[in-house]
Amino acid sequence: MKKEEITHYKFDSISDAHRFFSLPKPQHPLISIINHVNNPVVAHQAPPYSHVLGFYKMSYKAKSSSKLRYGQSYYDFDEGGLLFASPNQVIGNNDDAGNSAVQCSRYTLLMHPDFLWNHPLAKKIKQYGFFSYTANETLYLSEEEEATIISIFQMIEHELSSRIDDFSQDIVIAQIELLLNFANRFYKRQFITRKAVNSDILQQLDDLLNNYFNSDTSLQQGLPTVQFLAEHVNLSPSYLSDMLRSQTGQNAQQYIHIKLIEKAKEILSTTNLSVSEVAYTLGFEHPQSFSKLFKSKTNLSPLEFRRSFN
Repeated sequence: MKKEEITHYKFDSISDAHRFFSLPKPQHPLISIINHVNNPVVAHQAPPYSHVLGFYKMSYKAKSSSKLRYGQSYYDFDEGGLLFASPNQVIGNNDDAGNSAVQCSRYTLLMHPDFLWNHPLAKKIKQYGFFSYTANETLYLSEEEEATIISIFQMIEHELSSRIDDFSQDIVIAQIELLLNFANRFYKRQFITRKAVNSDILQQLDDLLNNYFNSDTSLQQGLPTVQFLAEHVNLSPSYLSDMLRSQTGQNAQQYIHIKLIEKAKEILSTTNLSVSEVAYTLGFEHPQSFSKLFKSKTNLSPLEFRRSFN
């Protein structure tokens, strides 16, 4: 039986989004800010199913009326939250399209990548990992943080609604960069305030990788991937890497390598398996790749490590 093709509602331009939500045409074809207080009808409209944007989306959601959960704990703040999406990212799913839309938002900023053309932020914006976080990894704000974020949205709204001139683009880009830098700071705080929950996730990852390398899984399925880890703890790969970096100083790929090298050292020091056999046991397709990684992490080849240990 042929698998049913999944269809995503596509917003190719900011004008498409404005038409969908019955808003006036955007004052600028490449950027728009929607104030949901002034446009309450937008807050109750949603695409009929999952959708893909051809532009960046930065949305501030108002205070939730119900407590939301993160892992086994409640969110640390419920004043409101920031959601980010990058171009060509699938938002929501066909079973729960409503949660993926802009309802309950207070401000939504839509920006086409071309708005940043020939500006340093065009490259820098790709370094903000939270654009690939999922909805359950929303940035939740304290009351003070909320005031800061709202003030920036209001500045952008004021600039875009004023007379557009030669300075407008540079001013708005500076305001957007300020918004992103504050979001980056507040996400770092969120990793700290969720330290107890993140410690539980770290323990899950340790158990997962220990079981992976202590069984035949690595021999059968190859090396564990960041995607594999993320799926098992219900996080996006980007959020997992940023959380690990805040907790351990290592991103998810480096974390996997650390665990892999620990297991490699154990096998090399307690068995007589050849280097090739150790490599295949750990999931490497080519022994040379294992030897290269091992030396990059320990400054010793596998054989040199075995001799030094003995």
